[in-house]
Amino acid sequence: MSDWTIRPEAPEDFPAIRTVQVAAFDEDRVADGVDRIRESWIYRPALSLVAVSDGAVVGHVMITGCTVTGEAGEREVAMLTPLGVLPEHQRRGIGSALVRAVLAGAEQAGEPFVVLEGSPAYYGALGFVAARDHGIEMQLPDWAPPEAGQVHLLPAYDPADASLRGAISYPPVYG
Repeated sequence: MSDWTIRPEAPEDFPAIRTVQVAAFDEDRVADGVDRIRESWIYRPALSLVAVSDGAVVGHVMITGCTVTGEAGEREVAMLTPLGVLPEHQRRGIGSALVRAVLAGAEQAGEPFVVLEGSPAYYGALGFVAARDHGIEMQLPDWAPPEAGQVHLLPAYDPADASLRGAISYPPVYG
């Protein structure tokens, strides 16, 4: 049995979420990005979740919007970013539970898929696969292997839908 619960974030959680993201990434950049996301069109409050243990926020994940552009034009799609867990709470299943919960929320919202940049080993175990294998191109940082651009296909995904193939572009809020 887990010693945490998962629920949607609330404004009173914002300072604790910032603490989680700074500790998880050992810098302010990701936490600053979360602040900017909340002020932009890509923010999806229902898909921004926290893990709470003993009354304290110990993990956070959010799905935001981005754009896929291809032969069929532009379409808004879902992107998972970021996932953070306090270092002292890592390796207990909290991150995986947050990802599963936010994917379930995306599925319930009718999203066809969720893209992300991340560890192929970690996210692959959660059902993510190489995005390029599904016609989705992602511009990755120099340090990232090509497999870091990943997608999790949801039940609403239609492989015949050309609007779901193309290049992912990130809104300016990502910096």
